[in-house]
Amino acid sequence: MRHDEMIGKVQALAQLPDRGSAERAAHAVVSTLSERLPSGLARHVAAQLPPDMGAAMREAADASPGADSGVPVERFGLTVFAGRIADRAGTDENTALRDAAAVMEVLDAALAPELTERMADALPSDIRDLLPVGRAAESTTRPGRKG
Repeated sequence: MRHDEMIGKVQALAQLPDRGSAERAAHAVVSTLSERLPSGLARHVAAQLPPDMGAAMREAADASPGADSGVPVERFGLTVFAGRIADRAGTDENTALRDAAAVMEVLDAALAPELTERMADALPSDIRDLLPVGRAAESTTRPGRKG
């Protein structure tokens, strides 16, 4: 998926007023996501993104301590995830969560399905729920829900 297409989809899904807001949201989410994923996985995800988004993800993964250990560089949940995105994008945490869900949906469409599944498996359930694949898995495992 091309950069312009990704940003346009983020803007539409998150109902952002302009492309600049969508750019900030996308970069904030991929940077924060790369801090939560094992660095090797973050680099694989980055390789499938448009160059500038991939660079933001690689930069954050490479800057993290223990970047080549193969385990998540940092362990944090949804509250910290939302707070970091909000700080980076200059928004509040509720807006950051809305934006994160939009970016994760676009990532799901842009990445190879097996890579999205690896990413989902590496995330805690509260962050994974932002991914369409995470929501689908949750809906099939909860009693009383049809998947």
